[in-house]
Amino acid sequence: MNPTRFFLIRHAIVEPSARVMMYGDMDVAVCALAMAQETAAYRWLAERLPREARWFHTPLSRTRSTAAAIVAAGYPEPEMAVEPRFAEQHLGAWQGISYDALTEMLNDPPHPFWPHGAFERPPGGESLQDVIDRLGPALDEMAERHAGENLVVVAHGGSIRAAVAHALKLDPHQAFQLSVKNLSLTRLENHDGHWRVASINEEPPAATSA
Repeated sequence: MNPTRFFLIRHAIVEPSARVMMYGDMDVAVCALAMAQETAAYRWLAERLPREARWFHTPLSRTRSTAAAIVAAGYPEPEMAVEPRFAEQHLGAWQGISYDALTEMLNDPPHPFWPHGAFERPPGGESLQDVIDRLGPALDEMAERHAGENLVVVAHGGSIRAAVAHALKLDPHQAFQLSVKNLSLTRLENHDGHWRVASINEEPPAATSA
């Protein structure tokens, strides 16, 4: 049987007012100016993704807008389904606060590549381990339910890191070492219950995105 292939795309960059705060799973909009400047990236994704695929996005508008922009760039319009299990990490009491304010609320030292510790759980929110525990069963269930198919999921940096962590059995500290840029593509494959990482953080060739 052919593997079940996941094509995970991180949403477009969000509006500037959201980038100065911990927005987590708040429903913040994508940056319209940046979207207008990133047409090459959308065209690259539209060409890179398989034509025969099931499409999913999360309940947040930034993933829905990103999916629509890929379709507008030339991908044949698919039927879209909402997959809430791929939602971004819920940051609880940290959501909406500035990065400076966050430093006063931390119990653990921050990760070298993240503003808080990999194992820390915000009050009323999720730790990255919680996200991995949420995403892992979702990936396994979708791989079994759609065995042998291509699945495109427009999601978030946190949920894509969690998906890779599940596939590679990484701990949260290692997962935070993964770079997942906006509009990047990460590909996972499930071969009869065994996970393989085909790529992480694919970006358009420099000549295409210039």
